[in-house]
Amino acid sequence: TTVHWHGLILPFQQDGVPGISYPGIAPGETFTYRFPIVQSGTFWYHS
Repeated sequence: TTVHWHGLILPFQQDGVPGISYPGIAPGETFTYRFPIVQSGTFWYHS
């Protein structure tokens, strides 16, 4: 599982595309997304 963001400027490692920019979060593991918010607006994210 990952979270994929639409419209936000963030490091590619945080973009949440399993197997491409991030390996994914395995069952039983946790991951904290940390990146600066440098813009305002309405954005979309999904897992």
